[in-house]
Formats: sequence, C-alpha cells, structure tokens
Amino acid sequence: MQFHRQVLPNGLEILGETNPSALSVAVGFFVKTGSRDEVAGESGVSHFLEHMLFKGTEKRSAFDVNRDFDRIGADNNAFTSEENTVYHATVLPEYLPDVVDVLADMLRPALRQDDFDTEKGVIQDEIVRYEVQPAWSTYDHSRKVYFQSHPLGQSILGTKESIDALTRDQMLDYFKRRYVAPNILAVAAGKFEWDGFVRLIEKQCANWPSGPVGRVGRVPAVGTATISAIHRPKVMQEYVMLWNAAPAADSPLRYAAHLLASIVGDYVGSRLYWALVDPGHAESADMGYYEYDAAGVFVTSFSGSPEASDENLKRVRTVLAEVQQKGVLPAELELARTKLASREVRASERTFRRMLGLGRDWTYLGQYRTLDDELAAIDSVTIETVNELLQKHPLNDFTIVGLGPAEKLQLV
Repeated sequence: MQFHRQVLPNGLEILGETNPSALSVAVGFFVKTGSRDEVAGESGVSHFLEHMLFKGTEKRSAFDVNRDFDRIGADNNAFTSEENTVYHATVLPEYLPDVVDVLADMLRPALRQDDFDTEKGVIQDEIVRYEVQPAWSTYDHSRKVYFQSHPLGQSILGTKESIDALTRDQMLDYFKRRYVAPNILAVAAGKFEWDGFVRLIEKQCANWPSGPVGRVGRVPAVGTATISAIHRPKVMQEYVMLWNAAPAADSPLRYAAHLLASIVGDYVGSRLYWALVDPGHAESADMGYYEYDAAGVFVTSFSGSPEASDENLKRVRTVLAEVQQKGVLPAELELARTKLASREVRASERTFRRMLGLGRDWTYLGQYRTLDDELAAIDSVTIETVNELLQKHPLNDFTIVGLGPAEKLQLV
C-alpha cells in the first residue's frame, strides 16, 4: 500500500491509499464541521444540511442522486457528528469516475426551498424517534449536562423548536461558511490509480470557493460532580450514565484510554460485565472512550431494574474506584491489547474502514498511519502508561445522569 497527498490551489486536500490487491475502492468527502461549529439560532443545521445534500443539485434531482448510486452498485451513506460531516461510497474500481462525479456534485447542493420545507418535517420526525429511545435520550441529556456551555454540548439533531425556526437562508449561510474548499478532504482507499483520482477531483472541485476555516472553543471540557435523574415513568428500565474527562483525539494517551475502556467496560469479559451483567444485577454495563478536538470523555453506563439502580450505581463506582486506586492487571492489559489489535486488523481488510481511518487520522493528527503504526502503538501501552492516564484523567468526580422510572438517584 502507498500513501499519496496533494492540495489543490483552492485549498482542498486530496488523500489516497492505493492497494493493488484490494477488490474495491472507497471514496469519502470529509467536511470538517459539525454541531460544535454551529452558532446561536442554527442548532441542528449540520445534520439537516447532510440530509439536504441528498435532495439534489442543479443537474440532479433527489431521484437522480439515488439512481446514479444504484446503477453503479454503490454502498453509500453519510453521517454527521459533533465535528465532522462525511459523505462516502464504496464501489468496484471501474466505477470510480462515476462515484466521484455523484459525490462531488452532491457537495454543491441546490438547497431548493420546497425540498427544505419537506425535509424539515423528516428531521423533526427523526428527533421524535430518537427522543423516545431511552438509551439515546439518556446519552443526549447527560452529554448536555456534562459539557454545559462547551460547544461539544450542542445537539447534533437540534430540537423540534430549533429546526422549526431554521430558515433556508440560514442553512445557505452556514453552507457558505463551512463547506469551503480548505475545510474539505477528498479521500480514497483501495484499488485505484492515484493520478487518475487527482484528475477526477480537480475536474469536479477545482472551482469550489476558498475561504477562512477554523474552529472556536478548542478547549478541554471538564464536567462538574453532579447527580440528577430525569423522571420517565413509562420507561421500563433505569438508564444511568457517568461522565468524566479523558484524553483528546491527538493525545499520546489515547491508546491507553481505549485499552482502559475495554478492560473496564467491554461488552463481554470486562470488569463491569463480571460485576453487573453476569450476576444478573443489570441488563447492560459498559464503558466507552470518546475522543474529540482538544477534549475527550469516558462514558460509563448501565441499565436495569429501577429498584436496583442505586445499588448498581454503587457497584459501578466501586469498580471504577478500584481501578483508580490499584490500576489494572498485566493479564487484563494483554487481553485488551489482543482484542483491540484484532479489531484493527479485521477493519483494515475493508476499504471503507481504511478510508475512514485515513480521513480521521489526517483531520485530527495531520498524519498518515499504517496498520503497523496502529498495532505498534497498541503494543506500546504498558501498565505505567495506564497509570499515567489514571493520574491525569482520574475516574472520579463524575457527572451522573439517570433516566427512567426513578424519581432520583442516590449514592449509597
């Protein structure tokens, strides 16, 4: 495999990893913008705009966009996060020109008023669908409580009220600010010819407008030690999340954070699994590590009987306190290394995952990282590294939020 990079005069970056033995090619346009980049009065516009890019361009209707993906057998989609909006498709190598044509055209949307009005209802329905999902609703509410006024606390979906108030002109203004060439990466991974890919991107994107880019609020986020409950009597189980600070996306400690999260809260074989799930105290229990630009969080969660929520919270805090005080065992670290390395290797066999990794690494690190680089970084984590992580980002002072039938949570 070979890495390639080129920058167009307007500032758009092109990245590629060519792999002659691959059987497909994945292409993605990474727009470095998300909910944390929205200003007052436009909450949810990043995600809404993602939807609008599938509604058509000056030369394609929504039907044409879907038909043109279908006729080349593309596996295509898009997603919006707090910090990135990504449009992607995976195809057979002979359809690379076609897929670049569709994706690049999508990124110059028509933003027709009729389409905007129709899609507004779709977005509002989506918000309602997510709000009635207890696990998602707990995550969304607890995230806001943890981040408070930090930009990462802004909702990806927005609210029914914010979407209802949003205008097509506000969306167009956001598009002009954030979808400029220097804020976009065009990425390909798999079987393709690099020079040909560059020519395709130049043909489609060389005339895209340039402009200033950047991000405000690039500071760490540290929540406050609070505990609260959102009373939802019709929810059958109690869902509880504990948030605390973790390394940022570019921190050397990020690999230790991923391994610690696996040791403490992997879906099977972790400390939380044996303390809560296997004995039947809780339906689920896990810990995740989420890394962002200049910030990061550990999110520990469990769900189960409302009557057992206080005791389960005690069990979770006991597990975390023991890790904080005594660290992890060598055997646990070795098992976590094996799990994470195995997942990395299996993911690397998919051109889509290699494309996502390529774009992510460049966005957050400004680096190209091979599979061997990742495996070496995982293998380099020692007990001492985990102890350093726990010293800098201790597992205490949690922001705790519960959602369900319980009217309050208590520390017992």
